[in-house]
Amino acid sequence: MKASLLFLLACTAVLAVGASKGADAPEEPKALVQKVQELAQKATAMAKDVYSKARDSEAVRQARQWLSDNAELAKQRLVWLKEQLAELWKKTPAA
Repeated sequence: MKASLLFLLACTAVLAVGASKGADAPEEPKALVQKVQELAQKATAMAKDVYSKARDSEAVRQARQWLSDNAELAKQRLVWLKEQLAELWKKTPAA
């Protein structure tokens, strides 16, 4: 999240500098587009790196294991809750 905000601010700054100088030379917009493309490529590479590190982290592995271990328990609790709500619904008088 912080990296994307930093990237957005950097792109905005580059575009603001380019806009403030005006379009005196036709080469300036090309250079500006090139810089923005380079920044986008760097941000994409950084995002992929962060995502792969997060995906492979021990905490994520433990969370996945915990979810798979407790999925059946959650299903059983949901069935029990549905049964309780159905009984409550039957006991509630019609308005």
